[in-house]
Amino acid sequence: MKNLQNLMTIAQAAEYIGVTPLTLRNWDKAGKFQAVRNPLNGYRMYDKEELDKFLSLLQKGEQNG
Repeated sequence: MKNLQNLMTIAQAAEYIGVTPLTLRNWDKAGKFQAVRNPLNGYRMYDKEELDKFLSLLQKGEQNG
């Protein structure tokens, strides 16, 4: 299990990467960017390290595009 201190709520993660929470939910359902589920309530949580990797890939794609 990931360290809960490194996890963000869906609202926090959406704001962090500049998309809506609905976009994150859709990406999770499509398997593009998966959430970690909180073991206590089942809510989607996002690992900051994974968000940073995702942002890095997006930035590299923009530079190459």
